[in-house]
Amino acid sequence: MATDAGSEEAKRQAEQKKLEEILERINYSDRYTDDHYEYRHVILPKQLLKYIPESYWDQKTGALRILADKEWRAIGIQQSLGWEHYEIHVPEPHVLLFRRPKDYVPPTQPVRAKERRK
Repeated sequence: MATDAGSEEAKRQAEQKKLEEILERINYSDRYTDDHYEYRHVILPKQLLKYIPESYWDQKTGALRILADKEWRAIGIQQSLGWEHYEIHVPEPHVLLFRRPKDYVPPTQPVRAKERRK
């Protein structure tokens, strides 16, 4: 019985390590702009697609749907504040297109009462 638990734990750890290695291969493009927005695209390793929850996929197109900030961060995409996933390129479901307003300034963090007293 303990061997089975140890075996399951070893499998879980191996799968976690594999996922971490896949996440390290997420590719972030350079930023590019137009008059209104700053853009970038994020290329997910194709192996990561099998880890993405089924609810993130558009059943009609077979591509990812537009993801909310919390959703794309949950699959391992790391970007500063202000980015929105705004477009899908169906032939390449592993490429996510992002934008944010040009010259975006993140909101300031409220000062906590304890810090104000200093």
